[in-house]
Amino acid sequence: MQDKMMDSFNQQAREFFTPMRKLNSLMLDNMERVTQYQLDAMKRYSQMGTSSLRDASDIGDAEQARDFGTRQVEMMTELSNQMLADARAMSEMSLRMKSEMEALFGESGQAMAERMEEATQATQESAKSEGPAKATSQTTRKRGSGSNAGNGNGSS
Repeated sequence: MQDKMMDSFNQQAREFFTPMRKLNSLMLDNMERVTQYQLDAMKRYSQMGTSSLRDASDIGDAEQARDFGTRQVEMMTELSNQMLADARAMSEMSLRMKSEMEALFGESGQAMAERMEEATQATQESAKSEGPAKATSQTTRKRGSGSNAGNGNGSS
């Protein structure tokens, strides 16, 4: 019987921690994706900046300065587009994380509702099987204590 209780306790502990493990795994996966994306973005931006600095250091005359200015406008347009793309990608990652978390919480809520229903049914079945026995023992106690009380009151 004790082994059965321990097995039941272990099973309940596993069921309790399963949603938490899934949530931790989901959050860790998301953090890895976001971190990797941000590192890649930082690398792109730093390469663009370094390239621009190299171009600026190669300027030798007015014509090269004019060409550099033109390239800077193009680079700023490219940078602006890249930043918009990065913002969209981060937003998509955020929405993906949100939907994955909603799905996880939905699964967990459904599983909890099923366990509660099972527990309620088990309690009701247990109460039905034990109900008449308790009522009989309580009736016996009342009768016994009533007759004892009557005997006690009559002898005083």
